[in-house]
Amino acid sequence: MENKENSSGGENQPSKKGLKKQQKAAEKEAKKEARKQAQGEQQVSQEEDVSKGFYGNMPMIRSTERPDRTILDLKDLTPSLKDKKVWQCFFVLRQQKWTIQALVCVGPNVSKQMVKFSAGINKESIIDVEGFARTVDQKIESCSQHDVELHCEQVWVVSSAAPRLPLLIEDAVRPETDDVINQDTRLDNRILDLRTTTNQAIYRIEAGVCKYFRDYLMEKDFIEIHVPKIISAASEGGANVFTVSYFKDKAYLAQSPQLYKQMAITADFDRVFTIGQVFRAEDSNTHRHLTEFGGLDLEMAFKFHYHEVIEVIGDMFVHIFKNLRDNLQEEIETVGRQYKSEPFKFLEPSLVLTYKEGVRLLRDNGVDMGDEDDLSTPAEKLLGRLIKQKYDTDFFILDKFPLAVRPFYTMPDPTDKKWSNSYDMFMRGEEILSGAQRVHCPDLLSERAKEKGVDLEHIKSYIDSFRYGAPPHAGGGIGMERVTMLFLGLDNIRKTSMFPRDPKRLSTP
Repeated sequence: MENKENSSGGENQPSKKGLKKQQKAAEKEAKKEARKQAQGEQQVSQEEDVSKGFYGNMPMIRSTERPDRTILDLKDLTPSLKDKKVWQCFFVLRQQKWTIQALVCVGPNVSKQMVKFSAGINKESIIDVEGFARTVDQKIESCSQHDVELHCEQVWVVSSAAPRLPLLIEDAVRPETDDVINQDTRLDNRILDLRTTTNQAIYRIEAGVCKYFRDYLMEKDFIEIHVPKIISAASEGGANVFTVSYFKDKAYLAQSPQLYKQMAITADFDRVFTIGQVFRAEDSNTHRHLTEFGGLDLEMAFKFHYHEVIEVIGDMFVHIFKNLRDNLQEEIETVGRQYKSEPFKFLEPSLVLTYKEGVRLLRDNGVDMGDEDDLSTPAEKLLGRLIKQKYDTDFFILDKFPLAVRPFYTMPDPTDKKWSNSYDMFMRGEEILSGAQRVHCPDLLSERAKEKGVDLEHIKSYIDSFRYGAPPHAGGGIGMERVTMLFLGLDNIRKTSMFPRDPKRLSTP
């Protein structure tokens, strides 16, 4: 006999009451799972979040969308962050001078499409990522963050770079011996070139030169002043001056802040310095000349002898060199990996030789020059090598130059008019400062100007500034880019000028 219950499935199918009971149980289980998930998300959000984003000048819009997030720079990614979830922006495996290795791979939270998307992002694009900092078994020598890498789970493109770049960053940081990018290509694409870790380091060192120059002088009671760059007469005389239209008249771009520094001294400021641009209309296409450069200038009154000023300036350079060495060693090493050079050496106190002693050293080594001849560029470099061999220093001071090779405002030596109270300072055999005691007597200044063939009418206001009493004073001017170049042992000043100006380059790429 056929079993009617089996044929109809009556025993295998629940009654209406049973169905309702199962539905309620399922809903209860779903709510239970939802509560667990909510609790898990809450726990994650309450975990220590060590993440950070970097947008430069872009607004941190995600900080309002995700208020539980903090910000983390690449420099902060260290082994202490093992297994911590991070939020990292501006990710092209590089942020300023820091680099890190990142990994995107298929997993529970990363799809094949995500890997494909990440691999297709153009080089130099700005991206945001979310992922984990993981320690590594072997140091990653090619990155600044040796001990960690990023395991990315999410990637967003903030700003996409063009698919074809005029130069590749990996080529731009090759060691100098393997350099495949010439200087003009770098300067024509300066924005990309400046992104290299080497350039990031160079301009931090250059900023250090200015900082330690300022810090030292302010500790010595110098006052920082700011002076005009548009002037009515050439500050250094001669033809190496840029003329500009000034309404219905003409004006000049300052070759130095010389006049204004001295006027500040006569105005009883006693000790002053200024940092600003200097302009030289010299058609010189050498490795060390620019038509516009950063000038670090100082002037001070002295009590008894101009050697007081030489001592202050010499000690100032020692202060700069020591602080660069001690505080920016990482940057110095970064530059050295691309541009090899010997570490810069200096003495404390600084080595001071007379001009006569320098000439004698050159003559002893085969250079034919007279007592009052000016130093040529080859002679300067040779002298630098000879002094390095003899005294083991890359920095030295030459005092008592011949009066004939110095400007009209240089004070003659009171005991021998053949010489002057003037000095130059050198790094690796190249001049980085020229200075002197200034003539502060208006009659002597007029006499010296006539001897040099300077039209007194053109410098009348300069001479008149000393007619109301002026203390004896001295000073000097320093080229910021040249100091940075020589401290690092670089071969061209255009490597230390962010947007260089020379006779052949005016535009900003």
